[in-house]
Amino acid sequence: MDDNQEQKELSRDEETLLDELGIVGAARRKFLGQSMAAALGTFAFHLLAKEESFATLAASSDAVFAPTAGVENAVKVLLKINGSTQRLEVDSRTALLDALRERLGLTGTKKGCDQGQCGACTVIVDGRRVLSCLTLAASCEGKEVTTIEGLAEGDELHPMQAAFIKHDGFQCGYCTPGQICSAVALLQEAKNGDASHVTNNLQTSAQNLRLSDQEIRERMSGNICRCGAYPGIVAAIREVHSGRETAQTWHFATDEEIAVALNQEGKADEIV
Repeated sequence: MDDNQEQKELSRDEETLLDELGIVGAARRKFLGQSMAAALGTFAFHLLAKEESFATLAASSDAVFAPTAGVENAVKVLLKINGSTQRLEVDSRTALLDALRERLGLTGTKKGCDQGQCGACTVIVDGRRVLSCLTLAASCEGKEVTTIEGLAEGDELHPMQAAFIKHDGFQCGYCTPGQICSAVALLQEAKNGDASHVTNNLQTSAQNLRLSDQEIRERMSGNICRCGAYPGIVAAIREVHSGRETAQTWHFATDEEIAVALNQEGKADEIV
């Protein structure tokens, strides 16, 4: 703010008062900024107090309210979600992801990029994995949708869920629902004999493909893990696919191990 701007914003009386107080130049600009911030803070405080007061008032018996806006471009959709039939009326442009999260409360499916790039929103539709952020809910009419909430049988985890825990296939867990749904559908694709970019020969094994680690990585490449838990993810899928249990490579630290680690850390500090 230059002096010309100050002259336009201040009245003559205000200018005289600031001159008498000896507030000029940079000091004047600082003073004006602080005054403005204080005025805005006071205004916001009073506005909030008024809103709180209005919120406690009961509506008059003859009050007239505007009608709630209806759904635009409404279409009725019948879906089978995790074995349960759901009838929804949604905007024809509503993505399956938003219908699951906002209308049905199935928040296990995550919204990551919302552009089909990260795979966090992966669900299974009629046995095939799809990106729910790019799939219209209306296009799933009459189809069976399985989300992460529908994989377990009561308290019994799906084998893929248990394997992810066993092999530490996640860290923050945000991408994990999409990773697991993608992995479950991947196994069905292998049974069907669906090829990937790295599949060598389909003539000798048109079904029940045996997936190498390279195949698993290629087929899971659409699911991004920002924490980098890929080794655990591959190990979990490999175990479920092969049916052969492998040793768990990690465990929770015992009290003794924690004590030793703390003691070693203390000795390192002493050396430094």
